[in-house]
Amino acid sequence: MAILLNKYSKVIVQGLETDAGRFHTKRMIGYGTNIAGGVTSGQGGTVIEERPVFDSAAEAVRETKAETGVIFYPAQDVKMAAVEGIQAGLKSIIIATGNIPKRDMMFVRKEAAAAKVTVLGGNSPGIITPGEALAGVISDIPFRPGNIGIVSRSVSIMYYAADMLTRAGYGESSCIGLGADAILGATFDEILWMFEKDHKTQAVLMIGEIGGKYEEQAVKTIKKMKKPVVAMIAGVYAPPGRVMGHAGAMVEGKTGGAGAKLDALSATGINLARTFMDIPEILKKLGIKAYLDNIVVRT
Repeated sequence: MAILLNKYSKVIVQGLETDAGRFHTKRMIGYGTNIAGGVTSGQGGTVIEERPVFDSAAEAVRETKAETGVIFYPAQDVKMAAVEGIQAGLKSIIIATGNIPKRDMMFVRKEAAAAKVTVLGGNSPGIITPGEALAGVISDIPFRPGNIGIVSRSVSIMYYAADMLTRAGYGESSCIGLGADAILGATFDEILWMFEKDHKTQAVLMIGEIGGKYEEQAVKTIKKMKKPVVAMIAGVYAPPGRVMGHAGAMVEGKTGGAGAKLDALSATGINLARTFMDIPEILKKLGIKAYLDNIVVRT
């Protein structure tokens, strides 16, 4: 089992003709992802990276039965592409582009909610179900098939955490990058609940960071879950008012600080990891057994 993406999932690339679209499509195909085609207005009937190109997402979904879309268009074009994908019937959409205008992203969120479509991003690295498929710009290097689900706002912290899990013998079921923009599509709540219903996932690692209130808002969902959740918050020592790398990671006054997030999560009785090394130790104490045998970790 996996969430959102597996080896049978059909994926289309909106913006396949862009440099980023071509580069990451090659990577996705190389990993085994079922890339069914691309979308580029005016280039329908052509072929890029040995995949058919369609003039619209509606045509691409109709012809390929794709379920997932990855968007590589410039920020000003993302709203139109995302709404087109939603209306075409995609079940999940990854917005790899960052710095999406807030008003545009709010509109996309509204459309996605009405259609019950999962939108990751803006500035999402994407999804990987190790050993099966990846969609987006996410690297495959630190991941191995396993039993721990990861949902994270920070892709770099997710890489370190996955590497720690893999070296400890756990591996990952699916790993989801929510995105680094200030306004996101899907949040921790939706993804945590997907992991709760996934049979392969035995525990979930939730990686938050300073900025926004997505972590605090996840408290109600965590309280309903039967599966254990381990949480880690990045940016504990970040000074107020400074953007730490991207638009979503900014503390403004008393809002978005690491302290407030840690306090809210601690009140649920959640297992808090202060360092990467804490993660496998917490899992062992929870009785979660390692999944991998005789693993080979690339260095």
